[in-house]
Amino acid sequence: MCGIAGLFHFDRARAAPEALARAMAQALSHRGPDAHGSHADGPAALGHARLSIIDLRPEANQPMLSADGEVAIAFNGEIYNFQQLGRELQREGVTLRTRSDTEVILELYRQRGLDFVSALRGMFAIAIWDRRAQRLVLARDRVGQKPLFYYQDAEHLSFASEVRALLCDERVTPRVDTEGLSLYLSLGYVPSCASAFDGIKKVQPGCMLVVDANGVREHRYWKLEYGPARRLPVADEVRTLREKLADAVRARMISDVPLGAFLSGGLDSSTIVAMMAQASDRPVKTFSIGFDDADYSELEHARAVAEHYRTEHYEEVVRPDAVALLPMLVQQYGEPFADPSAVPTYCLSRMTRQHVTVALSGDGADETFAGYTRYAH
Repeated sequence: MCGIAGLFHFDRARAAPEALARAMAQALSHRGPDAHGSHADGPAALGHARLSIIDLRPEANQPMLSADGEVAIAFNGEIYNFQQLGRELQREGVTLRTRSDTEVILELYRQRGLDFVSALRGMFAIAIWDRRAQRLVLARDRVGQKPLFYYQDAEHLSFASEVRALLCDERVTPRVDTEGLSLYLSLGYVPSCASAFDGIKKVQPGCMLVVDANGVREHRYWKLEYGPARRLPVADEVRTLREKLADAVRARMISDVPLGAFLSGGLDSSTIVAMMAQASDRPVKTFSIGFDDADYSELEHARAVAEHYRTEHYEEVVRPDAVALLPMLVQQYGEPFADPSAVPTYCLSRMTRQHVTVALSGDGADETFAGYTRYAH
């Protein structure tokens, strides 16, 4: 994951301080340790902390500018159809200088304007400064997989991937938001419609903010539509689902760095590993976490899947002294989060990072396929 940050002054005569954008990006260095960059132009400034995944060359570092210097972008995420979009742009006469998905987004915006985001397939938080239109564009992916926070007052708007970066701006004061606290106590987390901090908001999933001298306008570019249920034979549904899932897994395996998969041994992660094994010509690297108490540990199931698909398997056992990690978790999550899986997930991620840069997981399958009764209703 990368980190993006920046600010915009509503008074266009007031220059945005690049030093602040740079400091905000530095506060996100744990998200992007490979390169840091900043860019200021008039009332806007962008900062970026990069985790290199696609096109590892310095030319793909960010913020990235268009060839004419009129448009700048800072981007966090992965665009899984960037190769297809790149070919479409080239057929339209666009020359691409890198192999990165970042440049594809940049050129797509230059060609299509605000409609660019509808073509993107992936997870993303995007900031684009358009000198020609004198506007800042902030966009977040359809389901809010990538975070994007912002603070706005009468004079400026600042934004970042995490609240800690916003706090580099001395005009932002960390105060508890009572509504966000109430939602956390009710739900165990702070939903995207709220924030744990007073005055700090989140760009909503499937939404775009257009920021200029006239203020901030929100545009919803996508909304999940619930149509009538299709009545197809079960065999056809199974085949279609298998094809779509395999296509999604293959797209996520496009990488210039080592990747692997979290493996619990359950249906969701095991399916992902199976698809990866079928799509790869080398053993998949898999990573599992377990517990001292055998009643709660699923390592046996994970090992069975790893053996079946002949993966390069790694595992770790979480022990009671892991409670010492809680202060670190508070810092990493940035907002209250009551899911007890936070501790083993952190341990799993820490182990995985020793071997690969990217890991696929089965997260989200329960919500998509009604893995629990509450999702079915």
